[in-house]
Amino acid sequence: MRIVISGEIDLAPEAREKALFDARPLIEAALAESGCLQYAWTADLSRPGRVNVFEDWASESDLAIHLAGKPYQGMLAHLGAVGIKQAVTRKYRVDLVEPVYDPEGRPRADFFTAK
Repeated sequence: MRIVISGEIDLAPEAREKALFDARPLIEAALAESGCLQYAWTADLSRPGRVNVFEDWASESDLAIHLAGKPYQGMLAHLGAVGIKQAVTRKYRVDLVEPVYDPEGRPRADFFTAK
C-alpha cells in the first residue's frame, strides 16, 4: 500500500533558503531510492522559515528502507545543524488513487471510481 508523508518544518526565516539549497543532494539521493515516487521539500511562500514536505512511497517497506538509510539520516543531521524551531510530519496509507477531474473534465471531491 502506498504511503504519503506530509509535513511542515519551521526554521529561522534567514536560514531557510540555504538549508533547502544545501539539502539538494540529500533530496536527490532520496528520489533515487527504490519505491520513492515523489520527494519534495519546498519553501512555503506564505510563511517565512517554513519548509513544506511531501513524500510519496510505493510501499511501507520502501519507506522503512528510506528511514534507515543515508539520505534520511543525513537530512536529520542537516536540519539539526540548521536548527529546527518546530516540525510536524504525518504519514498516510493510501487505499485509492484517482484523478481530481472526471472523464468529462469536472473537478470532483468524491471518489467517483469507487462506486
